Amino acid sequence: MRCPLPVLRLARALREHPEAAEFDLVADDPAAARDIPAFADEQGIAAEETGLLTWRIRRVVPGQSVPTVRS
Repeated sequence: MRCPLPVLRLARALREHPEAAEFDLVADDPAAARDIPAFADEQGIAAEETGLLTWRIRRVVPGQSVPTVRS
């Protein structure tokens, strides 16, 4: 997905699926390497980079720290 689509689609998925604990996200725009972790930090969710331009997005239980992993 081209920027800013990865962030916009992730935001929509989080809104539309509040019960889901995890999402996998794949992007094809190098800017996503900066945008996805920044969005995760702003939203209080964890974004673990699992490969080149791929992330596992996890909701965090209130009171827990947010373990955002960056390569």
